[in-house]
Amino acid sequence: MAIPILKMWKRYFEEDPDEGLGSSYERVVLNLKLESFVRRFQVSSVLEAPSFGFTGTSGINSMELARKGCRVTLVDHDRERLQKIQRVWQQVQLPLQAVYVRQYAVLPFADQSFDFSWNFAAIWFVDDLTSFLSELTRVTRKAIAIFVPNRLGMGFVVQKLFGKEDLKAHFHEDHIVPKNIIKTLDTFGWKFIETEFIDCPPWPDIGMPKEKFLQRLKLGRLVKQRNHHPRQPLTILNYYRGEDPDFPQSMMRYYWFEKYSPWLVKRFWAHHRYFLFIKE
Repeated sequence: MAIPILKMWKRYFEEDPDEGLGSSYERVVLNLKLESFVRRFQVSSVLEAPSFGFTGTSGINSMELARKGCRVTLVDHDRERLQKIQRVWQQVQLPLQAVYVRQYAVLPFADQSFDFSWNFAAIWFVDDLTSFLSELTRVTRKAIAIFVPNRLGMGFVVQKLFGKEDLKAHFHEDHIVPKNIIKTLDTFGWKFIETEFIDCPPWPDIGMPKEKFLQRLKLGRLVKQRNHHPRQPLTILNYYRGEDPDFPQSMMRYYWFEKYSPWLVKRFWAHHRYFLFIKE
């Protein structure tokens, strides 16, 4: 869940772009899933709203879709963060339409503007779930994907315990309850077709550097296999800049756990879960 990102998001833009092993792995497996949706539904236009979720550098989750030729639009409720996001996209030379909204009850787009709309660990920043999903329905033609933290995952439970005041003050936890999302979208004519646990590496979703966690389990050799100088920031942005073409493959060395773990293990270990909807 990474509640500290609420107060630390600026540092990834201004001080330290190092996202660490956990977020780096998450980026790659998320890209694989998003690319599969794009192929499946023949997507050419994408809306990511809200765009601010819980991972490293904000606003870059749709970059791989832009690299694949999709027209990407993202929405944020913080003007300063939106400006920083735009600069990062410019640095990697990818086109982006970045749009500011004060709140998410009204999205400033024409009806059916996008083939595919989605968000990642971000829907609980919306004040009114029904109003937001109504707007998402209005602007979306083909499919909607909502990614949420795994509420029964060990990492979520631990971070909720220690971050309960932040959770209460800044988030609407009821927005990430699956039945609330499914029931609301059903009323707007969306058919729920798929759910899956995702982002299930061999470390828990806890507020500790994953390199340190693996070393404590005597698995530090897995980290050492990464061909990086220890002080070089670990960030997918180097891949998007063309500086680290092997980045996805190096992260996929940890995918074995996600690939072979049974559903019951993922239920309590995976960091996130998604819900996929198509028009009835």
